[in-house]
Amino acid sequence: MTSPQFRHLDTITGLFVAVLLISNVASTKIVDLGWFTFDGGTLLFPLSYIFGDILTEVYGYQRSRKVIWLGFLSAAVMSLTFAVGGALPPARDWAHQQAYEQILGLTPRIVLASLVAYWAGEFSNSFVLAKLKLLTNGRWLWTRTIGSTLVGEGVDTALFVTIAFTGTLEPGMLLAVAVSNYVFKCGVEVLFTPMTYAVVGKLKKAEGIDWFDRETNFNPFRFSLS
Repeated sequence: MTSPQFRHLDTITGLFVAVLLISNVASTKIVDLGWFTFDGGTLLFPLSYIFGDILTEVYGYQRSRKVIWLGFLSAAVMSLTFAVGGALPPARDWAHQQAYEQILGLTPRIVLASLVAYWAGEFSNSFVLAKLKLLTNGRWLWTRTIGSTLVGEGVDTALFVTIAFTGTLEPGMLLAVAVSNYVFKCGVEVLFTPMTYAVVGKLKKAEGIDWFDRETNFNPFRFSLS
């Protein structure tokens, strides 16, 4: 089957990957905002789930699957580049090796946690949204954007915190970090619901598509659109 051409799919894909990569770099700073303590990437990362919702709602799970894999591979290449760059000897007059390692020298455990959590969370989000769209026959968009995010962010947060920090943080602190991240991320999704409605409506009209995954193979490792 020949894939139809869409005017805005590339733009949404680019924004999705950009948000993911920027979030990973910003995560090196820990932010304290009153009740919430989390990494700086959390300020932007929820937008990746909003873009994921838009991709699946408008273009379908099959195209969203390709974008999720693109984001995964991009994040892996970025992490590898940072690691290799940090391992190479610095120039004689370059005095910022320690700063580089502190900011971009992510430990293998953190990289693994980030990649696993992203992959599982995004696919959970896309799968749940696609299934809820069928269940509701395309009505009540808010139920699937919020519902899928509750599941996806839950999977993402649980995996990341568990893999990255188990054994290094006390159980109470581990739970506090997980809850803060989860509540903040899901809260952003709820606040952006009106914007999601507007963008989805405009894209469906502009692209002439409102995809339903009635015969979709949801295997995350299947790449063909046929």
